[in-house]
Amino acid sequence: MVSSDPAASSGSKDEKDIGLPSYSPASTQAEGAQRTENWATRNGLNLDSFRKRDYGTGIVELDRSMKPRHLHMIAIGGSIGAGFFVGSGSALATGGPATLLIDFLIIGVMMFNVVYALGELAVMYPVSGGFYTYATRFIDPSWGFAMGWNYVLQWAVVVPLELTVCSISISYWNAEINSAVWITVFYIFIIIVNIFGTLGYAEEEFWASLLKLSATVIFMFISLICVLGGGPEGGWYDNYYGARLWYDPGAFRHGFRGFCAVFVTAAFSFSGTELVGLAAAEADNPAKSLPGAIKQVFWRITLFYILGLTFVGLLIPSNDPHLLNATSSNDVTASPFVLVGQYAGLNGFNHFMNFIILVSVVSIGVSGVYGGSRTLTALAQQGYAPKIFSYVDRSGRPTFSVGALLAFGLLAYINLAAAGPTVFNWLLALSGLAALFTWGSICLSHIRFRKAWAYHGHTLDEIPFKAVGGVYGSWLGLILVVLVLIAQFYVAICPPSGGFNDAAGFFQSYLALPVVLLFWAGGYLWKRTGWLRTHQIDVDTGRREVDWDEINEFRRQLAAQPAWLRIAKILF
Repeated sequence: MVSSDPAASSGSKDEKDIGLPSYSPASTQAEGAQRTENWATRNGLNLDSFRKRDYGTGIVELDRSMKPRHLHMIAIGGSIGAGFFVGSGSALATGGPATLLIDFLIIGVMMFNVVYALGELAVMYPVSGGFYTYATRFIDPSWGFAMGWNYVLQWAVVVPLELTVCSISISYWNAEINSAVWITVFYIFIIIVNIFGTLGYAEEEFWASLLKLSATVIFMFISLICVLGGGPEGGWYDNYYGARLWYDPGAFRHGFRGFCAVFVTAAFSFSGTELVGLAAAEADNPAKSLPGAIKQVFWRITLFYILGLTFVGLLIPSNDPHLLNATSSNDVTASPFVLVGQYAGLNGFNHFMNFIILVSVVSIGVSGVYGGSRTLTALAQQGYAPKIFSYVDRSGRPTFSVGALLAFGLLAYINLAAAGPTVFNWLLALSGLAALFTWGSICLSHIRFRKAWAYHGHTLDEIPFKAVGGVYGSWLGLILVVLVLIAQFYVAICPPSGGFNDAAGFFQSYLALPVVLLFWAGGYLWKRTGWLRTHQIDVDTGRREVDWDEINEFRRQLAAQPAWLRIAKILF
């Protein structure tokens, strides 16, 4: 293993001096956190596992037990949840099938560039806290502070939301049992998964993603048959269906307002895509496993989101009463994936899809605890959060950070009170646009990294894994993020239903912006640091060591292959 700069191998000591989270390669793990040899302690199955980990000479370090198969599945299916399976129904009713497809495609292009930018940074600097630490390092420590807390808050609200949707999913089969029972059942399940730490999250996401992807593929095959008129006799789709719904009731609804409104649903549906970069810090060898995982995002965007929603727009009318009368955007009876099975007369398929929605929602709940707790731990490492949250136990779990996120899950019970939905809507407003700020920060971090990289005399050949679109792709991603924020601002003033919003309606749509600005101001007042100049950006400290002989040999082999094969290997 060789490094292109001595600073890259200076180890944890230098990083600790300047407050940067570190990453120690496996070969030098003895200098960092010490893993116990006891199997039960390693996997969090005894009381001894909750004791404080011996950090050795390094900074706080999380577990590194994720395998390439885990990262690949987290990338391709980890964040497919209620936003895709259920939220797509409200988006269809708001904008129509054409708007649904166009908006998701635009967000897909944005996410493609965001994830590749994140991949380039994460391979070079696979640190706990991921994108938050990149904002601190390459943009502005105060903005990094805002992004870190913004991300923690986003997931802290998502956890009780997903628990609530779990109870709604169960009510599809049995509405008589009190929702509190099912919230408790799934809350306990999320706690159990987190007892197993990183490996618990990774395994749960692997199998849940496999199930979600399999179900989506099955749905697309059935949808294709239904569009061609091969549905059961007596159902809606027993004769050629084609694109009739694009003509009646039409491809668009609510005009430009509807077009802008669907952007938010699309962005929410892609939330969590960035978790693969966060998980890289807990992979055994990110430089090898992460690039392949990042490339899977292309398949998820094109096959599952775009193709799946194309079939939704072909089979479910945008003025369907189930969509228009949905009690909320999380009402599973308004899921177009459930409705297709119901209208086709496929006995049991609607129940199967509701089960998949339930699995998806639980999966996002687990991801919320994982993503929020790891970011909170990184904030504590750099002094941006109480020190207690930097505690990592002997099985590699950030114990108090996980506990804090799980405590937010109790907010799900608020929804049971009479005024619960109102309170919950305001909580959601706090994090409604959080993902967009995170994605924009990733793109800007990549742009500033590339500028500082060149300033300090480095070349692109020294970057092990390069984003497909380069710095131009990050500019495109950043511009699209800004345009979506502008579209949401317009919708906050002029809702799709017509007229103008009142103050409460505006802030429920756009409360995240003043909250982020408040965090940014708080970070500045606390740390007294502003926008970093190019010469102030350190691109060397904390860079991981890579095997350049292996990388250069792969590049030579790739250069000798036909152009079509080179493009295929870059993308897939």
